[in-house]
Amino acid sequence: MDAYEVRLLEDAVDFLRGLPLKLRAKAFRAIELLCDLGPELPMPHARALKGADGLRELRVKLASDIVRLFYFHHKGRIYIVTSGFVKKTDKTDPRELGRAIRLMRDFRDDTP
Repeated sequence: MDAYEVRLLEDAVDFLRGLPLKLRAKAFRAIELLCDLGPELPMPHARALKGADGLRELRVKLASDIVRLFYFHHKGRIYIVTSGFVKKTDKTDPRELGRAIRLMRDFRDDTP
């Protein structure tokens, strides 16, 4: 049994479905690590994002492919994965970050 529960928003599910099989498997392994370790998941697997209202990123790398999955702590032992993207530069795409923050805030506004 997992120590933490991780739920995926529809955007995250759609993103993961579109990944190549090996990269998708590696992304799900990162999600499994989050289930096992929660807030104790260290770098290079997870990182807090500065100025992002509690949003964090799961970091996935396979050869030259880099994937980021945005997630946040919901309540108790529950984490929510909002969305993801394939990283093409050293910096996180501000549009993707903004979208993830918006999804997180919408979820928080709609969930008691």
